[in-house]
Amino acid sequence: MIFSEILKNRRSIRSFEDKAVPPEIINSIINDSILAPSAGNEQPWKFIIINNKDMINRIAAESKKNLLERIASNPNHSAKKYEKMLQNDSFDIYYNAPTVILILGDAGLKHTNVNCALAASYLMMSATSRGLGTCWVAFGTEIYDPQMIEELGIPENYKIIAPIAIGYPTKIPDIPHRNEPQIIKVIN
Repeated sequence: MIFSEILKNRRSIRSFEDKAVPPEIINSIINDSILAPSAGNEQPWKFIIINNKDMINRIAAESKKNLLERIASNPNHSAKKYEKMLQNDSFDIYYNAPTVILILGDAGLKHTNVNCALAASYLMMSATSRGLGTCWVAFGTEIYDPQMIEELGIPENYKIIAPIAIGYPTKIPDIPHRNEPQIIKVIN
């Protein structure tokens, strides 16, 4: 697949086949993702690969619970528009993906969010080039239970930056409307 095709085919996938992604493919995708640039070459990322459906369901439930508590305590919270969806017991925040990759970042570094977002972009494009689909699930950062954090192996001083659902898509949606670039000024 040429690069422009990867860009056009990279979509947020919200429906996955019930088919495991081979570990060697996941490892190749992660190896591609660490080629991303990072400020000062800090490379602050670490990865947790979850192929266990029970664990994926548990982290999804933890995230939903925490988001709903936050919405209840602040009715003006930005996630309020998702409240009904999150209250639906059948809603799976990972869209039944067979694998979830958590990209973690060193919380003590200034540019961790941007650096890990770049790694996530590389990861998603690498997955697309292999016929896989991904979805960056921002809800998945909401894991606070100390026992679950320990069970996942999240190191102290690291935070979840990019929870990525990954698997074989049942379909690739059309490209959503894109606005024209807003170039404010060209200085020659």
